[in-house]
Amino acid sequence: MEATAQKINPELKGGISLVLPCHNEAGNIQDVIIEAIAALEKVTGDFEIIVVDDGSTDGTREKAARLSAYKYRLKIKTHSKNLGYGAALRTGFAAADKAWIFFTDADRQFQISEITKLIPYLEQSKMVIGFRARRQDPLHRRIYGAVFSFLIRVLFRVSARDVNCAFKIFNRKIIADEKLVSRGALINAELLALARRKGIVWVEVPVSHFPRRAGKQTGGSFRVIARAPWELVRLFFHRL
Repeated sequence: MEATAQKINPELKGGISLVLPCHNEAGNIQDVIIEAIAALEKVTGDFEIIVVDDGSTDGTREKAARLSAYKYRLKIKTHSKNLGYGAALRTGFAAADKAWIFFTDADRQFQISEITKLIPYLEQSKMVIGFRARRQDPLHRRIYGAVFSFLIRVLFRVSARDVNCAFKIFNRKIIADEKLVSRGALINAELLALARRKGIVWVEVPVSHFPRRAGKQTGGSFRVIARAPWELVRLFFHRL
């Protein structure tokens, strides 16, 4: 359901683990970590940031590691090669210690401070998901996103305005003892399908979306799009 009204922020018992998957984001990673620290400090004193470097070759991991001032809050996980967006998120989820898991991309197309738009609704649902009020992506990515969302609705009976929006917070218990299998962006649909199966009605909240400032988009590449149908079939039979 779409959010229609704000509520008083609940206490975030158990804290927040922010998962930041990244691949070749050397131009963004330090800024996004600093932004994340500032945003999370305003909502809770109990948080951690988990950077998952998915086989970057541009020094992303090294730049993230330089932020030693907050090292006690910062975890860095590394894949020796590029395994995919979903694989990076799965690594981050496995490393999360807090009660709530929040994830977004490290490309700075989202404003992490807008987590304050999601938090009030945690009183009424164990999952709150963003949708891009005005998506700032090339036309081919927007078309791909619309087709993808249609297929997810048909195959998994998951209805969400923006399935792949990388701005979600959920209770860690949703994925406890569950084996997530998606290696790519289908991880978003898998999370929603899992939540639906457990009877969770998520809340949808509009969030801002900005043009990429540095680095190169890979989510709409031919390789990623060509792999998507096979991942859809695999997930369909896995979740039957």
